[in-house]
Amino acid sequence: MFLSLAVDGLSLSLIILTAFLIPICVLLSWNNTVYKKAKQYVLCYLIMESFLFGIFTSLDLLLFYVFFEAVLIPMFLIIGIFGSRSRRIRASYLLFLYTLLSSFFMFLAILFIYYKTGTTDYVVLKTIQLSSLEEKLCWLGFFSSFAVKMPLVPVHIWLPEAHCEAPTSGSVILAGILLKLGGYGFLRFSIGLFPEASAFFTPLIYTISIFGVVYASITTLQQIDLKKIIAYSSVGHMGLVTIGLFSANAQGILGAILLMISHGIVSSALFICVGVLYERHHTRIIKYYSGTITTMPIFSVCFIIFSLGNIGLPSTSSFIGEFLIIVGCFETNTITALFAASGMVLGAGYSL
Repeated sequence: MFLSLAVDGLSLSLIILTAFLIPICVLLSWNNTVYKKAKQYVLCYLIMESFLFGIFTSLDLLLFYVFFEAVLIPMFLIIGIFGSRSRRIRASYLLFLYTLLSSFFMFLAILFIYYKTGTTDYVVLKTIQLSSLEEKLCWLGFFSSFAVKMPLVPVHIWLPEAHCEAPTSGSVILAGILLKLGGYGFLRFSIGLFPEASAFFTPLIYTISIFGVVYASITTLQQIDLKKIIAYSSVGHMGLVTIGLFSANAQGILGAILLMISHGIVSSALFICVGVLYERHHTRIIKYYSGTITTMPIFSVCFIIFSLGNIGLPSTSSFIGEFLIIVGCFETNTITALFAASGMVLGAGYSL
């Protein structure tokens, strides 16, 4: 059981993204707030990287669950110990409790699967057919965990708090990798093991995702903290990813994967830019950043480029992913595709 590891195209892309971002995270906060605890700081990221590799290569449900929960521990320590503000303890507990409580239902689903089939091996389970009711119950158990990890509205409250209190490197790994665990889980396990239940619950997923995209976009327009703006935009992007994953066609799923990878790079770059601005101004309130183009012209150009990538401007990787998602969704549900497109328009508003 504990040697059920394998890599495919989906896993490999996320493993490469993880291997690319972790060294950047280690170097980002190498400043006066970290150097006294450098050993613990680096150890947290190396342990997290090991757990993430385990998540993306696991072919056993129980092993996946162990890695899925274990990755919380280093992230909890990074926010709680190396966080930048006084509310970091509250933010780390929100992250821990939301994810831990939601994953309890996934654990129950795994135990139920083992009770019914006698195995937790992914390859074997692909050949076993559960009854319709059993499949739906198991799907709901996995959904509860992955929805919080994405996160989908209304279980997204922990994300803006965690981003605001985390150090720059913590925000990078949180937006770049940890949010993708939910999408990976949906595609690998919810859709892969329970296709009939996924088709049955697709209208529910569409409703939640559309509400999340529109809500996140409108909420972002009201924010003045730059980290919160990027955090809420991540909620909107993950809603689009979920729509693509459950569109049940090649265009939507490919678009969702592309958007996950693109968002991992673009949002990480934006959080790095916010970290640079915070080191200069010691605030994240947007109004205090006026005149940055004159004092930091090269940096400002880079920030604008990544902001345009976050919008999904044509010729950017995010645009390709979002376009494929809308095309895939349009084939299955025209109304959902129109709402998703409206969310993209609102996204351009808050990014500009």
